Amino acid sequence: MGKKSNQTPRILEDQRVDEADELARIAQEAIEAAAQERQEALDDAEIEAQIALPASVVKANYKRKYRDRARAAGIRSKAAKRSAWDWLAETLAGEILTEKAKLKVDAFVAILEANGIEAPLTRWPSQTPGWEGRLRMTGRLCLQRIVAEAGVLLIPTEDGFEELVPPAEWVAKHLN
Repeated sequence: MGKKSNQTPRILEDQRVDEADELARIAQEAIEAAAQERQEALDDAEIEAQIALPASVVKANYKRKYRDRARAAGIRSKAAKRSAWDWLAETLAGEILTEKAKLKVDAFVAILEANGIEAPLTRWPSQTPGWEGRLRMTGRLCLQRIVAEAGVLLIPTEDGFEELVPPAEWVAKHLN
């Protein structure tokens, strides 16, 4: 009689390990998707609360337009739902917003100053509730004109500046 093969138990064990790994991957993806959906719901609730604010600088119909535009484009980020989400907004978001879409004031001030806006915190000194949003909005409007006219956005780096060239259609839209 020949020797008995021990291959079958090993193959079955490998198959069980592969199936367990696949189930763990699927479970992890489901957990991440649920967390993303929960965060999106929290972001939407925050945006809805902001839309309802009676004393906001930004009118409710613009807030709704921003939110609806982001949803229609399938963009889930809170930052996209709070802005026009054009080239400049998207570029700045990557440079000046935290993961929770909060303003990194120092980074934004550095970009403003690199592009010729002198002493933004002295120019816009108010630090009453909502000041970061007003700084971001007002600074962005000034930056928009400067970048459209210069044809370049300067981003400070350790070695100097990174020069980002805006799309021609963006420049054409924002030239005054």
